Amino acid sequence: MNTPKKTVLIILLIFAAMFNIWAQNFDYLRNKMVDEQLKTRDIKSEVVLKAMRTVPRHLFVADDIQKFAYTDRPLPIGLDQTISQPYIVAFMTQSLDPYPKMKVLEIGTGSGYQAAILAEIGCEVYTIEIFDDLAKNAKKVISKLKYKNVYIKSGNGYEGWQEHAPFDAIIVTAAPERIPEKLIEQLKEGGQMIIPVGQQHSVQSLILLTKIEGKIIEKELKSVKFVPMLEKK
Repeated sequence: MNTPKKTVLIILLIFAAMFNIWAQNFDYLRNKMVDEQLKTRDIKSEVVLKAMRTVPRHLFVADDIQKFAYTDRPLPIGLDQTISQPYIVAFMTQSLDPYPKMKVLEIGTGSGYQAAILAEIGCEVYTIEIFDDLAKNAKKVISKLKYKNVYIKSGNGYEGWQEHAPFDAIIVTAAPERIPEKLIEQLKEGGQMIIPVGQQHSVQSLILLTKIEGKIIEKELKSVKFVPMLEKK
């Protein structure tokens, strides 16, 4: 082999080795996240823990902050929006007791990470994002990961997705000041909705609603802080 070809081969081998180390590092960080941030708290659902170990959270954020993807905090995704702290994603998912074929409406697609976690569990996910650019980016990542059970559209989350209602569960990842009535209407009998409620720039309440015989039973789970739920006029 002549020298130029040998040099190119060596360079390619070095890059391949670096890529493998980089990929393995993310796997290590993702498992560390589950073991130290989730299992040590109150995340006990095996299906949720498995999904959190599987879905590559770093693909849902910009390249320059991927190194922070498995830290215990939310991260910016543009347009003043964030990808939620891993623990909050796991907690909200676990609260709905998800199962395969469960039809879930998500309000606030954001990066698409929450939808991917639900899809990994086997849920049928309908998710709405108010910002067109975020919806497009989420579609790209979801498509790259080959999830066929996620349907994304850009629109007004306050209106829900009537043509696919009723839903077994609804998860809202932005905070309205009050629970949208149309979302309650689109929740099936016996279904549950998890939603942060409260004013912007203040601590909000994460509430789990259950629809029983047309009535809504509310249970306050914990204090949280989410971006506000915006309405497209």
